Amino acid sequence: MDIIDAIILGIIQGLTEFLPVSSSGHLELGKAILGDNSVPEESLLFTVVLHFATALSTIVVFRKDILEIIKGILKFEWNDDMQFLAKIVVSMLPAVIVGLFFEAQLEALFGGNILLVGCMLIITALLLFLADKAKDTNKKVTFSNAFVIGISQAIAMLPGISRSGATISTSVLLGNDKTKAARFSFLMVVPLIFGKIAKDVLSGDISTESQNFTALSIGFIAAFVAGLFACTWMIALVKKSKLSYFAIYCVIVGIIAIGFALNNN
Repeated sequence: MDIIDAIILGIIQGLTEFLPVSSSGHLELGKAILGDNSVPEESLLFTVVLHFATALSTIVVFRKDILEIIKGILKFEWNDDMQFLAKIVVSMLPAVIVGLFFEAQLEALFGGNILLVGCMLIITALLLFLADKAKDTNKKVTFSNAFVIGISQAIAMLPGISRSGATISTSVLLGNDKTKAARFSFLMVVPLIFGKIAKDVLSGDISTESQNFTALSIGFIAAFVAGLFACTWMIALVKKSKLSYFAIYCVIVGIIAIGFALNNN
């Protein structure tokens, strides 16, 4: 992978990690268009690096919220901040289970399966359309909500299902406030990303042989900068209830992806 490809894929990751259009699906589409024939394991390394970059951009955007949560936790009381952390942990359980027991099967899907990506993008569009019709409320995410949202996050590990789209839509359909749903969606993925990277490094799953570290670094920077912009933008868009526009986009891209896959079989 050359530097130009890394920049393009980094920007795609940074934008689509937060916008509800599936970052993993767009990365697979980008790799197919750019002619990246990496085996699933190599593609996964680059994907993990880009996800790490967007996790850092999430921390920067929500730095004040995170600091407040840390201060609340250090009081060692069952306050709102401690409860929020507990809900994050609950939301992580489904994805952790999938990651532990179905990791090999999941990684195999990240090998240019464009037909799968197209179908999953259309499912994402349906979720966004339904969520956009939900009424505005002031309800906060509950513990039971957190677990259901976590199931959506686990399903969104499939390429083409938007993680933010699935989790925000699920939260909104459960009757939660859209802004609170977006905040919870963006923060709940951060520990999962860092946990996944730590697991891969310690287990040796990530191979550093034959890797273009310059391209990886450039891709990381591109994803981080694009992520800062997209995260801030997405928060504003969710407040204005504009998810249906992304639903239309996902349908269009999904149909194109399906047509591309069928035409190249």
